[in-house]
Amino acid sequence: MLASAFERLALPVRRWIWQQKWASLRDVQEKAIPIVLDGGDVVISARTAAGKTEAAFLPLLSRLVESEQTADGFAVLYVSPLKALINDQHRRLESLCEACDVLLHKWHGDVNESAKARARRRPSGIVLITPESLEALLVRRGGEVPRLFGRLDTVVIDELHAFIGTERGMQLQSLLTRIEAATGRQRIDRIGLSATLGDMQLAAEALRPGDGQEVSIVEGADEGNGLKLQIRGYEVSASVAAVKPPEDDKAPGESPEPFEASDVPEALANDLFRILRGRSNLLFAGSRAKVETYTDRLSAMCRQERLPNEFFAHHGNLAKAVREEVEIRLRDDPRPTTAVATMTLELGIDIGEVATVAQIGPGFSVASLRQRLGRSGRRADKPAILRIFAVETAAGPSSHPIDRLHLDLVQSIAMVECLRENWCEPPTVAGLHLSTLIHQILALILQTGGVRPLVAWELLCNRGPFRSVEKMVFVDLLRCMASPANQLVEQSPQGMLMLGAKGEKIAESYEFYAVFMSEVEYRIVDETRTLGTYPIAAPVAPNETLIFAGRRWRIVSVDDEARVITVQPTRAGKPPYFAGDGGDIHDHIVAKMREVLAGDEGYFYLDETAAQLLAAARGAFRDLGLHERSLLPSGDNVLIFPWVGTKQLKTLLLALLARKMKGSAAWHAIEILEASADSVLRKLEDIAANEDPDAMRLADHLAMPQLAKFDHVLSSELMNLVTIRERLDVPVLPSIAAKVLIS
Repeated sequence: MLASAFERLALPVRRWIWQQKWASLRDVQEKAIPIVLDGGDVVISARTAAGKTEAAFLPLLSRLVESEQTADGFAVLYVSPLKALINDQHRRLESLCEACDVLLHKWHGDVNESAKARARRRPSGIVLITPESLEALLVRRGGEVPRLFGRLDTVVIDELHAFIGTERGMQLQSLLTRIEAATGRQRIDRIGLSATLGDMQLAAEALRPGDGQEVSIVEGADEGNGLKLQIRGYEVSASVAAVKPPEDDKAPGESPEPFEASDVPEALANDLFRILRGRSNLLFAGSRAKVETYTDRLSAMCRQERLPNEFFAHHGNLAKAVREEVEIRLRDDPRPTTAVATMTLELGIDIGEVATVAQIGPGFSVASLRQRLGRSGRRADKPAILRIFAVETAAGPSSHPIDRLHLDLVQSIAMVECLRENWCEPPTVAGLHLSTLIHQILALILQTGGVRPLVAWELLCNRGPFRSVEKMVFVDLLRCMASPANQLVEQSPQGMLMLGAKGEKIAESYEFYAVFMSEVEYRIVDETRTLGTYPIAAPVAPNETLIFAGRRWRIVSVDDEARVITVQPTRAGKPPYFAGDGGDIHDHIVAKMREVLAGDEGYFYLDETAAQLLAAARGAFRDLGLHERSLLPSGDNVLIFPWVGTKQLKTLLLALLARKMKGSAAWHAIEILEASADSVLRKLEDIAANEDPDAMRLADHLAMPQLAKFDHVLSSELMNLVTIRERLDVPVLPSIAAKVLIS
């Protein structure tokens, strides 16, 4: 008879489980424990709060306890995308590690150097680290890598979905390959943890590039306690006067600046206040500017009602201490608390039980929606609650066709339907990531003191994650790095790659270890307390007012040399400007949106206003003839509705721009300017007939293609290669155009 998963665990681990008074193991733990104990690569996927962390660490600690290795070296390397998640997991694993007499180390930018030095002197047990800190460790302590990681048994990658197809994901894969090479190990076990993975085989390939078929896949079947959901609609007049927040007592000489109606509609503010007040909730507002706007509006309503404030901002530009205050209040404080957040509270930081997950607008992915939803309904007797608030501009027969379709509401419905069907976006297939490869070449040189070009290609490309980069492309990349304009690398007489003059300067900066671009930011300081950071791309001046950390401030002074903005509390304020909020939408979601518009099904989770807005959108869809065509004249312009996702929509637009047409992407459509329907049809016929589109020609028309940290180093030819592989979908062009023509 086979032993149960519990019986196979080491005795100290079983004792710890008894002490926790668990009635039983969770489904994902029952499935994962024997697989992890047997060794090998594993992807573990289950809903949020289903016990994935323990599914990995219960058997890993059992392996560690029962091993007889006595040499120095970390045994388990846990990698997280967030420092806050590392802090949370350290707290969560501390008692388990103590029960097993295993050391547990935190290692990130906020951990003091003495703690890191102690871990380096006698490395053992488990180390929790970010990719950037791991990069710094390899670069600055390259000679110590064999000793630090020589007995490494397993790497655990938390929130695996956050790494797949991204710059940080490629960096992490490269780091793990470099550790294996430096320690003379062919393969160190990898375990990926995630709550949202649409295609498990792609996830397995991302965990172990080139050998995804060898990765075991564990999916938990714990469905939770059910779901309550609602989409509430709001119709706002385009000509409505600016809506002001509740009046405060004005400070002498000050008058509060009005909010635009599109920021916080009165009905929406009242509903948010009524629904969320008195409980602990998460409100995902979208952009950082919107987080500040909504926090300020709801906080002002608390003051107006003479109530303690319950609404607090949480986003990446706020200081660590400010964010942690909100997290601790949610987790440990009985007072009702609503965190108004960006995606910073989307990942697995423990914030305890929240009553409701609310969201302004549809968001950009079903995977994100699933991740957020997992924050609610954690108690055995309570279902998860999801509320989406969709704001639409009032539109009539003479309004712009896109306004008449109420696409935010329709997208919200489409995403909820995908969620109900248990669909979410598959992981992104890795592209060339040449900017990240440049970074890894520089890091490898720093780690080793110098490396031959062929050795670098073998390690980073042939064995590592950059497998799409052929030798000739790698050679071209090195030439770009060594050019007089860039001077990142140079070659010694012995043929070794060394850092060039500019490469050395870049490597000296603390920002080097991150593969993504960092905004140049000012610190915002209230007396002696740092509130957070503000991007230099948004200029400010003394006596200007702004909203930050959910409060209103007057700028007292701006120190450009020290990059410090000093502020004082005030009554006036405007939201800060933050760039870079947004994301791509998958083809499946947009196809589902067309199904919603073309159908007549009612959705039980719509409130009365949302149902009325959907009926109006469906009426406009039919009146405009979009149920039988995808091309629509609109004044002097022409609208194209291909009903495809962001990448394919952008690709079709570029194909039209390359054919001398003028236009832009207008949400889920393309608007061609100053053109007739016949002329657009002819261009589409030309695209449909061209079975081998000229990808380079399209890439030349993409505005501002340099998005990654080292894109500026690339030649135009290499930049176009990156654009084609990562930002466009050229092969589908003929089929997209053909679909538009026949509909």
